[in-house]
Order: sequence, then C-alpha cells, then structure tokens
Amino acid sequence: MAEVKGYCVKCKEKRVMKEAKAVTLKNGRKATKGECPTCGTKMFKIGG
Repeated sequence: MAEVKGYCVKCKEKRVMKEAKAVTLKNGRKATKGECPTCGTKMFKIGG
C-alpha cells in the first residue's frame, strides 16, 4: 500500500503509517489501520 499519513494521538503529530492495511468497516466505509513508526501506537484513518 502507498504511504498513508494519519494522526498519532500519543505523539500529537501527523506521521506516515507503518504496516498500513486497508479495511472495511461494518457500515461499508473504507478505512486504513496501521501503527506509528515512532512510538508504536495503533493508528486509524477513515476514508481512502
């Protein structure tokens, strides 16, 4: 998957997600899951 930026709540900055994976929510919307490359916190971004 291409580089996807998301907001890390722990670092309080936008960062490129590590190991980003496309997922589909229960309501059918697309989203992306990944983790922060700096602190390892899980990141989530709706849309895409």
